[in-house]
Amino acid sequence: ANSSCQLQQVNILNNPHTATTSRARYKYKLKMTDSTFKVPYVPPNPSSWGPLDTSVTENDPDAPKSKFHLLPYAPFGRSDRIGRAADFTQSAFRSQQQHQHRDRRRFGEDQGKNLEFQYKVDNEEESSFQLVDTTPRTTSGGKRFVTPGARRRGAHQQRLRQLNARRGNETGGQPGGRYNQPQRTRRRTNFGRGGGNRGGWQNRVDRQASVSVRPDWKRVDEFDLAKFAKNIPAAEQVAPTSEEDLLWCGFLDQYNDQYDRVATRTAVPLKRVENRDFYPVTTTDDPVIEKLAIDGAGNVFATDAILAHLMTSPRSVYPWDIVVQKLPGLLFFDKRDSSQFDYLTVNETANNPPSKSDDDPDGINTPERLSLEATMINQNFTQQILKSSKTRTNFDLPNPFYDPDDNDGMEPASVAYRYRKFDLGDGIQLVARTELHGLVKKKTTGGSEDTQYMTAYALNEFDSAKGPGHAPSTASINWRDKIDSQRGAVLATELKNNSFKLAKWTAQSVLAGASQMKIGFVSRAAPKNAYEHTILATQFYRPKDFATQITLSVGGMWGIMRMLIKLFQTQPEGKYVLMRDPNKPILRIYAVPPGTFEEDDDDDEEEEEEKEGGN
Repeated sequence: ANSSCQLQQVNILNNPHTATTSRARYKYKLKMTDSTFKVPYVPPNPSSWGPLDTSVTENDPDAPKSKFHLLPYAPFGRSDRIGRAADFTQSAFRSQQQHQHRDRRRFGEDQGKNLEFQYKVDNEEESSFQLVDTTPRTTSGGKRFVTPGARRRGAHQQRLRQLNARRGNETGGQPGGRYNQPQRTRRRTNFGRGGGNRGGWQNRVDRQASVSVRPDWKRVDEFDLAKFAKNIPAAEQVAPTSEEDLLWCGFLDQYNDQYDRVATRTAVPLKRVENRDFYPVTTTDDPVIEKLAIDGAGNVFATDAILAHLMTSPRSVYPWDIVVQKLPGLLFFDKRDSSQFDYLTVNETANNPPSKSDDDPDGINTPERLSLEATMINQNFTQQILKSSKTRTNFDLPNPFYDPDDNDGMEPASVAYRYRKFDLGDGIQLVARTELHGLVKKKTTGGSEDTQYMTAYALNEFDSAKGPGHAPSTASINWRDKIDSQRGAVLATELKNNSFKLAKWTAQSVLAGASQMKIGFVSRAAPKNAYEHTILATQFYRPKDFATQITLSVGGMWGIMRMLIKLFQTQPEGKYVLMRDPNKPILRIYAVPPGTFEEDDDDDEEEEEEKEGGN
């Protein structure tokens, strides 16, 4: 079969008629191919070699047109999300402006030339537009009976329509406004802006810096507090290799166990301690630290309040500043005498922190007044929960800040100053003055009593009725209703509203080596009375266990201090200022002239001398 097929193909090729026909067809196809070839358009370029610019080619009438040249085009991004097809609310208008601004930055000013896609409003039609009352009118032939409730609803709707009309006129006739939106849209819009009394742009407060930056200050460095602890290596986030007690000063009274049984039904009024003095002395004004520095006990010096403030600074919200002085081989962390550093904050980390309000004519719930009130409560609480001086324990040296010749009938508060030395490695010897507030006797497993050191602090409730300036009702709990049955819920709320303050207290207790930390819950006797308070409950916590409960890493605290100390050790000698930005979580370091802040202190001393001389 194969041989017969091959023989047939040979016969066809040898046939002259068939061969002639095939050559003719080939010539015809070649001729058709040559006739359809057309020279493409080549724009003339008399000035140089190569193609011309695209804009010149498009303006040439002889140039071929693209099949899309009559179609309008608007730039777009593949990441753009398609929103509503038609939304005439005020939020949509703002969103449209934001999109236009973003497209203008991305694609340039040419994106505004696509007028085919722009919505055009007829000015005559817009000027003649007005709201029409569509309520059904009663006929003149008879009067229909209308219930009082329906009459009130109709009047209410009429007032809403008038209000909408006025709002439209105030916005220049633009469709928008919160009350022009459907209820469902309003809920969605308010939720997106932080609705539900959760704050937002309307509740934003622009705070002022704790100290003004002067022109002769030089910025050295800055850090993002949100990433402050995360950028520290894990090898630096460890506790000190050794702790040593250098000196004890002052005295301590014993804790009164009766305050463990305080409840809302057996609440105890908070007494004013008017014959006790408290001494928040800074580092360089401490004569004991001065002597230790001369003796070479360490190379870094600070107080527990300053160290705890820096260790927990990522949780802070309000502005603050700390002065750092570097001398040959020594480093001192100080505070300004005229600063608000020693005053406690109230609801600093809440969603709606306290602020000035028109509903508070007396101004008792402003941040400044609340800070003064909380500081007074804390001082009175630490002294009231102690027993009399019969159980007092005196230490090696008396209170270094108490002057018996100039006491005016006052005596120092029950505070023991424990000077401790921490070895942080790499040659860093940190000496800190820590404070303890009392002695507490705890029974051990063997039945004997163990005397432990304690610190004491007080949380305060300033408005149990959730009045102006307080946190929203969703984040606030009335202590008198929940403190006995749901103390954990009360503490969780305080951890949210006062996270920085509680973390700072915990860090101070850890630095002082306290075995117990006493926290009291103090509330106003009346919401409008900022001078009388009541102790509702007290609770003991172990500082290290409490630090774990509030997610405060002890190793991370020391890591922050190591990083700051090593940073200042690389800087030249002089004076520096650590400042937190008033509105952003940013920590800045400035190099300042040596005499900075000393003039202010001299002026304050002169004013005090003039007052004393006048008296």
